[in-house]
Parts: sequence; C-alpha cells; structure tokens
Amino acid sequence: MNTRSPAVAGTFYPGRKAELAECLKEMLADAVERAESSTPKVLIVPHAGYVYSGPVAASAYSLLQAQRQSITRVVLLGPAHRVYLTEMAVPSAWSFATPLGEVPVDREAVTEALTLRGVVVSDEAHATEHSLEVHLPFLQTMLESFSVLPVVVGQCSSERVAALVDGFWGGDETLIVVSSDLSHYLPYLQACTKDAHTTELILQRSSSLTGEQACGAAAINGLMRVARQRGLWVEALDVRNSGDTAGDRSRVVGYGSYALG
Repeated sequence: MNTRSPAVAGTFYPGRKAELAECLKEMLADAVERAESSTPKVLIVPHAGYVYSGPVAASAYSLLQAQRQSITRVVLLGPAHRVYLTEMAVPSAWSFATPLGEVPVDREAVTEALTLRGVVVSDEAHATEHSLEVHLPFLQTMLESFSVLPVVVGQCSSERVAALVDGFWGGDETLIVVSSDLSHYLPYLQACTKDAHTTELILQRSSSLTGEQACGAAAINGLMRVARQRGLWVEALDVRNSGDTAGDRSRVVGYGSYALG
C-alpha cells in the first residue's frame, strides 16, 4: 500500500491542519447561500491557489451539506499540467494525503476504469498534479466519509471521457467533480467577456470547449455528452477571476463553479 503525498500543501493552500481547516471554514461560510438549489450530481470547480479561486470553489462545495452522509464516492477528473498525456491516468496509490488526513482511493473502481479504452496507470501524472489535490480538503470538510477515483485527463477524446463518466455514474452515493479554470492571463475586461461566453456554452451543455476557454476542456466536453444524454440541468454558481479575488487585473485567470443534476 502506498500513499500519494500532498504536492502543493503550503503553496496552493495552507500546509498546516489547523490553518487549513480555518481557511476552509471561512470560505465556506462566506459562500453564496443557495439553500433552494437542487442537490447536485456533478460539480465543475476551479483549481487554482485558494487565495485566487478558493471562494469560487466554495460556492460549489457549500451545496453538499445535505449530501454529507449519502455521498461515499467521488469521481474526480482534472487536466494534466505537469506531464503530457494523450490518455486518462489513474494512480497505483491506495490513498491521497492532505494536511486533513488521508482519502482512500477506490481501488475496485481503478481496476474497472483500466478496462476502458484510453485509461492507463501513471503515478508520474499524479505525483505533482494540483488540479485534483486542491479539491480534496474541500471534500474532506463537506463529506463525512468517502473514497475517490482520481483521474488526470490528457488530450483524449470527449467520447472516451464520456464513457468513463457514464460508467461510474452510480447513484446517490457518487459525486462527480470536474476540475477546470477558465481563461488564462488576459486583461480583466477581456477575460470577463471570454468567460461569459464559455459559461453560456457550459449552460448549453456544449462539448465544443477549447483549451483556451477552459484548461479542463477535455473533461468538460466529455461530461457534457453525458449531461445531454441524461437530460441534466446546469446552473452557474459563481463566475469571477483573479482580478476579483486577488487584485491584479492586468493579467487574470478566470474561475467558474457550476452545478449539474
């Protein structure tokens, strides 16, 4: 048995347990209250450092309170930033660690995923990847007990992503989380315009997103194939950028949280 150690604790989010717990508590408390929203089956959530995208992510994770006990498995998909992938990569690890503790990997799901086309084992793809890791502390805070199927998504087809998402759809026990930021390094107003257009495509359940619109485009496009087939609703929860959360508006990164059910 081996554990994937946290790679970005202390940089993307606080590295000490007490400080991290307090940071999460404050962001979730400040999240926009959406008590009337339907309980989500899927969340699309950003993955930058908490100072930048944490408040936007919190707007999605705050919806999970009513499902705290019912969700016992999270299928977590995020784009590859550190290695070049033409497939989807699952780890050999038995757990993922954060300062809040360890999250068990659903090894049975990993074995099943490896029977699908385009899924491989790559610990290299997971070792320093932040797009999955930054979501785990939110999930550890909002859910009582769960395992995770962590999937790093490379430049693979939306059809293959859709097959994985649909194959692990499950019931009320399964939450699907797709990790993605939006536009990168544009001036503030240009980013706002571009991200508004991307949001419209997401609300339309489009599978036509490009990497310039969302770094998690491959995973989102695959998800939207399933969303159309299953007739899911889509709601935009919070769309902002680093110019709104961290001040500098000369070159910003866009963030959006969306719920589907």
